Amino acid sequence: MTVYPKKYDVIVIGGGHAGVEAALAAARIGCSTLLLTINFDSIAQMSCNPAIGGLGKGQMVREIDALGGEMGKAADLAGIQFRMLNTKKGPSVWSPRAQCDKKFYQFHLKSVCERQTNLDCKQGSVSRLIVRNDQVYGVETDFGVAFHGETVIITTGTFLQGLMHLGKKTERGGRSGDPAAMALSDSLRDVGLKLGRMKTGTPPRLSKRSIDFSRTQPQSGDHPPPFFSYWKEDLFHMEREKQSVGALPSSVCQFPAGSILRQIGHQLDCYTTHTTEMTAKIVQENLNQSPVYSGAIEGIGPRYCPSIEDKIVKFPEKEFHQIFLEPEGVATDEIYVNGLSTSFPYALQLELVRSIHGCEQAEIVRPAYAVEYDFVNPTQLDLSLEVKSCQNLFLAGQINGTSGYEEAAAQGLIAGINAARRVHDLEPVLLGRDQAYIGVLIDDLTSKGTLEPYRMFTSRAEFRLMLRQDNADQRLSRLGYEVGLLSKPQYERVDKKTKAIQSELRKLEITFDGTDSLLKILRRPEVKYRDLGVNIAKLDGEVISQVEMIAKYSGYIERQASEIDRSKKTESKQIPFSIDYIKIPNLRTETRQKLAAQRPATLAQASRVSGVSPVDVQMIAVYLRNFNQT
Repeated sequence: MTVYPKKYDVIVIGGGHAGVEAALAAARIGCSTLLLTINFDSIAQMSCNPAIGGLGKGQMVREIDALGGEMGKAADLAGIQFRMLNTKKGPSVWSPRAQCDKKFYQFHLKSVCERQTNLDCKQGSVSRLIVRNDQVYGVETDFGVAFHGETVIITTGTFLQGLMHLGKKTERGGRSGDPAAMALSDSLRDVGLKLGRMKTGTPPRLSKRSIDFSRTQPQSGDHPPPFFSYWKEDLFHMEREKQSVGALPSSVCQFPAGSILRQIGHQLDCYTTHTTEMTAKIVQENLNQSPVYSGAIEGIGPRYCPSIEDKIVKFPEKEFHQIFLEPEGVATDEIYVNGLSTSFPYALQLELVRSIHGCEQAEIVRPAYAVEYDFVNPTQLDLSLEVKSCQNLFLAGQINGTSGYEEAAAQGLIAGINAARRVHDLEPVLLGRDQAYIGVLIDDLTSKGTLEPYRMFTSRAEFRLMLRQDNADQRLSRLGYEVGLLSKPQYERVDKKTKAIQSELRKLEITFDGTDSLLKILRRPEVKYRDLGVNIAKLDGEVISQVEMIAKYSGYIERQASEIDRSKKTESKQIPFSIDYIKIPNLRTETRQKLAAQRPATLAQASRVSGVSPVDVQMIAVYLRNFNQT
């Protein structure tokens, strides 16, 4: 075995969306960081839909951006269509989404990683962890090279024992074209982790010129486009971008310098269509050829992104299912068929595609397939995403049972921050459910676990009115600045915006029009800020939007703030890791077993463990009061 001569502070295994955020965060905080990936050409590849954001997910991307992460910036640069979803409902569920040019997105983030100070990127497949006395010290690759590090973050996505299915044909791999990580699962079991199997899938890609779009409905982007990043002034500053790439020729500089929209001058349309009676008939008559229904696939698939087989079988009353035809980029004719995920054999896939309105003559460029892979039950992690049974080892992304780029990136960012803080002997960053969707995500995973790929929705957050996509910068940028991921000017920009909002709300409260204050008038549903006439100030559009929203929803916001205060009293009650649940009187055996296995950090976390009742939590609280007095 060869020992690499450089020792790292942080080693990140896997170059997907979680790995990129983890590696960039650790390096920017000042740690010498290594990013090890199976295929160096596939860093940040959008393996499935080339889109970022959506319901609940868009909020997380804005939170990643507010903390100093990279996903939102990359989406803004690579976006070919932008939309704000759910605008017919209240602002608590508005969610930004961007259809991206997948190659632009990938190459941009690969470039960012390659040029990041303190970050080395290398190609290699990790075969085992180097562990002594329940503490990780590094990794060893298939080529027999050992890399030593203070901390290790595993972000392997769908590559752990990855097995791809297309009909009866199977092939080892984490995704089409890339090999699986076959040996690392055993090393994880050796450190005491329990693994399971999950499954995900992807639809076929079609040739654009073979589709009759006249039989579909166009779906246009919003104007102006709702970008993700709060730092647009920095992001779209052409000269700064050119300086960052040094002496490269100007033709090369143009690629990362501005967004796709700047280059093409408009947004591209997506299109909607639907399945037919023939689609359902093909599925129903051939279920025995689907690996999901033949028993060939053991892993549990995503509930909220089901295959077409699942849709037809589980919802037989539906006459048709909606299908979205989405471009994969500007310089490609590939169309992503959102809603037609399948693992049927190729011949049946062609029949399915051609049963859809507008796709009667369509040609498949890349067939669909399913992939099953190993994951780790996330209840075996702390809120910091560190493995409970092995010190300095962190897990992030689909290895923790999640589904989606955004969930992966959010975990990667937090794991990267906490690994770096471990190196610097600092307390970990633990986001609460009242602070961020990222906090909801990690708390759900570590306290409840998951038996199917976890996907974020706005409905998962009990304080979603406070966790809006428009105020993520005010909620989290101070933390991003304190951990070292945001610059002082960036934080001061948010601070100035926050003070402007507060100042204007105070002014409206003490300024009257007749017997009513302007703030009270603005609370009326039909009144806009501009309707206040001569009394309005010349404010930034984002400030005006916040003032309007806070005014109109002030009653709900105050009520939710009170709920947060009450929940914090429970959340703050810590449960010692060493507590012996057997000694707590009147707890049910099932409760004792689950709490002993999961080791929740607080009473609030204990209350969210499956099978733990409010009475159980009360018993623990009483015991803790006596425990703390002894």
